[in-house]
Amino acid sequence: MFLAADPSDPPVSLDEAAERANEAAGWVEQNWATWLNVGLRILLIVVIAVMLRIAVRRALTKLIERMNRSAQAVEGTALGGLLVNAERRRQRSEAIGSVLRSVASFVILATAGLMVLGALNINLAPLLASAGVAGVALGFGARNLVTDFLSGVFMILEDQYGVGDTIDAGVASGEVIEVGLRVTKLRGDDGEIWYVRNGEIKRIGNRSQGWATASVEVNVPPSEDLGRVRELIEEAAAAMAKEEPWNERLWGPVEVLGLTEVLIDRMTISVSAKTMPGKALGVERELRWRIKRAFDEAGVRIVGGVPQQAGDQAAHDPTAGMAAPSAYASATSPQSVAASPISPPAPCRSRAAAGPTRCPGLREIPGHHLPIPPGAGNLPTETPPSARPPAAP
Repeated sequence: MFLAADPSDPPVSLDEAAERANEAAGWVEQNWATWLNVGLRILLIVVIAVMLRIAVRRALTKLIERMNRSAQAVEGTALGGLLVNAERRRQRSEAIGSVLRSVASFVILATAGLMVLGALNINLAPLLASAGVAGVALGFGARNLVTDFLSGVFMILEDQYGVGDTIDAGVASGEVIEVGLRVTKLRGDDGEIWYVRNGEIKRIGNRSQGWATASVEVNVPPSEDLGRVRELIEEAAAAMAKEEPWNERLWGPVEVLGLTEVLIDRMTISVSAKTMPGKALGVERELRWRIKRAFDEAGVRIVGGVPQQAGDQAAHDPTAGMAAPSAYASATSPQSVAASPISPPAPCRSRAAAGPTRCPGLREIPGHHLPIPPGAGNLPTETPPSARPPAAP
């Protein structure tokens, strides 16, 4: 570097100035090639990183758009309604695309930054060590956030559930309305919205994948013919399987499994059918409706929790009106004697009263007509007026 001349310094001669200028020019001539080389390397690294990032993001975007177009192509068909949920596929593809784009951008830009620092001859070892320590500290401090993010990524990649699925996540259950990398939104049976963190989901039960089972139980009186009841149920189920939209929702024939239980007042017959996922409840309701209508036309009565009428009861339990054995049923048993009331004693009459009935063991108080028990002689008695001595004048 050139410094301003100090006024106190002696004047510089022309030869010294020319010598200094030659030294500066030589220093620049020796290092300009290195500067140009480093600058070109940095520019090339930045250009390649930017172009690579743009190309990768564009390729991922086209891949996601192709996935969405394939989902829309079969959306209006029966197969599309069965296997493909357009909103679910769209959200899943967008989430996967966002994750892949973010990961690709981070990897490309981080690699380019390290290469630029290496081109400037900067020692990367302390920088990488500091970044490792900072990463460990961030991982411990925000481990819940990292857990939620990673859990969401794997749930989306594995397609464990999607929009429109009915799931049981343990902490909450309902229909999935949004799937995010950190939070999943569910709508419960009563309309409430649950925000469930992906890291808190330990198990998932998906009721919308594969197939569902519609189960119906029919209660009939024990006097009904089981063969006739089976025929009526099979006829109603066969007619249902031929009509729209039940022919698509039923994935197999309706099966009469047999008797589940046999009681005094009813028999329970189980009916089962394999259905489209999420359509089991509607199939059960329609099947009950048709079975009830077929039974009404055939005169077969369905029994339930309502008490039966007296004329419709087929059999009665003969021991239903009998009481349990008791020691009080015998009049001579000690329990009956102890519990029987004590009869009152005969009324006693005094001497003044007419009649022969007297109370043995009792004595009378003079002047009174009421007897007193023995041992009560020390009680004070009142002398009648006729036995009192005359008063002194």
